[in-house]
Amino acid sequence: MPDTYYTVKQRKTNEITINKSRFIAHIARVTTEEEAQTFIDAVKKEHAGATHNCSAYLAGENDEIQKAHDDGEPSRTAGVPMLEVLKKKELKDTCVVVTRYFGGIKLGAGGLIRAYGQAVSEGLEAAGIVQRTRMKVMSASVDYTLLGRIENDIRQSSYLLKDISYEDIVTFYVYVPADGEEAFTSWLTNTANGQIEITESEETYLEQDVST
Repeated sequence: MPDTYYTVKQRKTNEITINKSRFIAHIARVTTEEEAQTFIDAVKKEHAGATHNCSAYLAGENDEIQKAHDDGEPSRTAGVPMLEVLKKKELKDTCVVVTRYFGGIKLGAGGLIRAYGQAVSEGLEAAGIVQRTRMKVMSASVDYTLLGRIENDIRQSSYLLKDISYEDIVTFYVYVPADGEEAFTSWLTNTANGQIEITESEETYLEQDVST
């Protein structure tokens, strides 16, 4: 995946009513087409009595997997508008199913496009969106005599402190941009006057909430 990208924060269901029809948006994070299809099948099973269960998803590092399905609605009035909302918000690894229970009032092609798009937009707002950034977690071990100064310097810096371990020595675990290990090591070594041991712990993605 890219060094940074956007996706949904959590699995969520959100319902709106438009001209007496119920539109229920089901949102999920997926990483493969199989995961997306499993999620869609589960929603269809749960809402087997619904008028429609329209779906859209995209997955893959370059969004190479993109699918949209109208599930009986007029062509390109449901699945495609739903997918376009995901793309407009620059989301990756996201699947959405919108369940419709028909309320007796026909919306027309334009009305359906707007309704399904609105259902997805409000569903995403309910689920939340996160920015995922590739990070290295660096461990920095020092003597207890340096605890206060090093902790303060890290917290005052642009680096994000993940955790602190208090054992025979103090170990700070710090999120560092994937290409910034050398700069971090140099900066903290100078800060501690060389009295520190810095190693790479793991690579992970840091998730931070963003406004929808």
